[in-house]
Amino acid sequence: MAIYYNSSPTPQFHIQGKDFSYILHVLPNGQLGHLYYGRKIRHQKNFSHLMRQVPRATLSCVTEGDLAFSLETTQQEFPSYGTTDYREPAFQVVHETGHRISELIYVSHDLFKGKSKLDGLPATYVEDETEATTLKITLRDEQSGLETILSYSVFEQTNALSRQVKYCNTGQGRLELTRALSMSVDLDDADYELLQLSGAWARERHLEQHHLRPGIQSISSTRGTSSSQHNPFLALKRPGTTEHSGEVFGFSLIYSGNFLGQIEVDHFNTTRVQLGIHPFDFKWILDATEQFETPEVILVYSNQGINEMSETYHRLYRTRLARGVWRDRERPTLINNWEATYFDFDEDKIVTIAQTAQKLGVELFVLDDGWFGQREDDTTSLGDWYINEKKLPNGMPHLVNRIRQTGLSFGLWFEPEMVSKKSRLFQEHPDWIIEVPGYHHSHGRHQYVLDFSREEVVDHLFEQMTTILGSADISYVKWDMNRYMTEIGSATLPYERQQEVAHRYILGVYALYERLIEAFPAILFESCASGGARFDPGMLYYAPQAWASDDTDAVERLKIQYGTSIVYPLSSIGAHVSAVPNHQVHRHTSLATRANVAFFGTFGYELDITRLSFEEQEEIKQQIHFFKKHRKLLHTGIFKRLVSPFDGDGNETAWSVISGNKEEALIAHYQVLARPNPRLKRLKLSGLDPEKNYRVNGNVYSGDELMYIGLSLPEPYTGADLQQKSQQGDFSSILYHLVAVRIEQNYLEKTSFTKVVN
Repeated sequence: MAIYYNSSPTPQFHIQGKDFSYILHVLPNGQLGHLYYGRKIRHQKNFSHLMRQVPRATLSCVTEGDLAFSLETTQQEFPSYGTTDYREPAFQVVHETGHRISELIYVSHDLFKGKSKLDGLPATYVEDETEATTLKITLRDEQSGLETILSYSVFEQTNALSRQVKYCNTGQGRLELTRALSMSVDLDDADYELLQLSGAWARERHLEQHHLRPGIQSISSTRGTSSSQHNPFLALKRPGTTEHSGEVFGFSLIYSGNFLGQIEVDHFNTTRVQLGIHPFDFKWILDATEQFETPEVILVYSNQGINEMSETYHRLYRTRLARGVWRDRERPTLINNWEATYFDFDEDKIVTIAQTAQKLGVELFVLDDGWFGQREDDTTSLGDWYINEKKLPNGMPHLVNRIRQTGLSFGLWFEPEMVSKKSRLFQEHPDWIIEVPGYHHSHGRHQYVLDFSREEVVDHLFEQMTTILGSADISYVKWDMNRYMTEIGSATLPYERQQEVAHRYILGVYALYERLIEAFPAILFESCASGGARFDPGMLYYAPQAWASDDTDAVERLKIQYGTSIVYPLSSIGAHVSAVPNHQVHRHTSLATRANVAFFGTFGYELDITRLSFEEQEEIKQQIHFFKKHRKLLHTGIFKRLVSPFDGDGNETAWSVISGNKEEALIAHYQVLARPNPRLKRLKLSGLDPEKNYRVNGNVYSGDELMYIGLSLPEPYTGADLQQKSQQGDFSSILYHLVAVRIEQNYLEKTSFTKVVN
């Protein structure tokens, strides 16, 4: 069993994962305390000695006569407001009387194999009950009847721990939740560096790190989505921790709406970590017998560096968060027409692109924005999900049949959560948008957010989308969402429930996804939100891949994909080769470098393939052949980050993917700008078998040599030989394919990509 229970002197629970221990207990006043989270220790019959308290003159103490027991100096598991603890609580409840004090006292617990499903929320799961053990602890406030059930599920052979809370009103009166976080944990000291993924549109999930300081530091979103600005993830690492050594604690929220990730360092250097739905502008009313479930948080511990933490998240999210027929299936190489045509296309142009793409090995054609309503630009027709007869006079089935006849599958773009004021839908239902009556309607890109907290809105979108998806053989849907919420309100909710809108909205999004998946289980969904504004674990439960960023420039994608890989598997990262000059930053990069970056994701193209030269088309044909040959390795292998674009001047990046049996690997090295007369360089690899020998570029090296000495990178131009050409210029890249061999094995022919590309 991965969870141990000690009944005395007070109830204690010892959760063990592969390499970690997590210990909690019942405090003398009946509330829940925390004792330890860190490297795995042996189980003991009593851990009470881990709780230490001493009298302090300035403390507010819990029990009359006891000058040592104060919640201010006690590590807690689920702290409440207003009873000797002045730090921020995990929850807060307003009672009918108006008071805000709660005392959640331990009532009981339940231990069982397996893991429970959440109602209406995405969450990790198990396929066999032996994969996880779950502990549920029931706490109760007798005055109000508030009951909370804290859930802990440990995945037995991993370093992942799931936490989640259910709030239940078992009393007679109304309760108002004004703060309902999913987890809180008090760590013994503050000697950590905070690692977060932050940015903005076109530069999402950049890696940011800084030392903890006294007070509160946080990441959050109040935009209605998880946002481009902050991803719902944070990690605490010890100073000196690197990618491959040292201790790190990861916290990832499986949720797609407003969130708060908060670190509070108090005057005794205790660190409180909290994560969950953002309490700003949030309130949830619980009438008698009603319940509220919070999203799930996944905690991951590593004592072997950041990369090991990432590997745990990758495996868990790829195999036990993503679902459906596409979870383990190889993803098709696609071409999307957006940057090729934007709104300017007709049926023949689309078919011509598809015909050319099929000859080069593309497997899926995706028709992007502009196929519906009267859509000729971004000012009109969102919400009118019927065929634009001006562009497609023969209808969707006819177009899909023509694409299918080329040998390609067909995919379609939707933006179901939005509406244009110039649309049939808005004219018929102007009250269906998120709004506050009497106030100005802010717009984003000429569009407005539909009120997905209303069932009739979700029903209408489901009917429209199923009509289109059921009319033809459509195997892929790109689900976009291109603006944040403003003037958050709903026309149908009573005034006292208006602060429920943001959460009810995201529950409506999840519900529509679930209904569509049930109706069309063979469709591959890819989520998108103005690029990466909703790239979060919640979306992966419904769509196993997500568009990482609208910025498709290969150089910018190095930071975006590197940061994204801290939490998310390569199989989830939408990455395409686009045209040059790049449409976002106007940079010229080689076709080879664009592909060498995009290979490390769900690979595709986003350009007008018919306008390329014969030589460029032949190069694309080789790229697609290479990706198809290696996509299983790329999507299921172990990802290793080797050189960070966030270190130093950011001129170099390197990473690799290694097969589970360590028989094969792909290594990538990228250089932004060429430097004059640089030093000779070696790239130290990671994750190989030191006892194996690997062939690369026609030579054989031992695994230990490649990891501890390094792989020699190409020699630069030094000026000694006027005939020599520099093998590496600006925006260059190189891929190496390593295969384990016996020394006597014949020469293994290298691929055309194991060379420097200028």
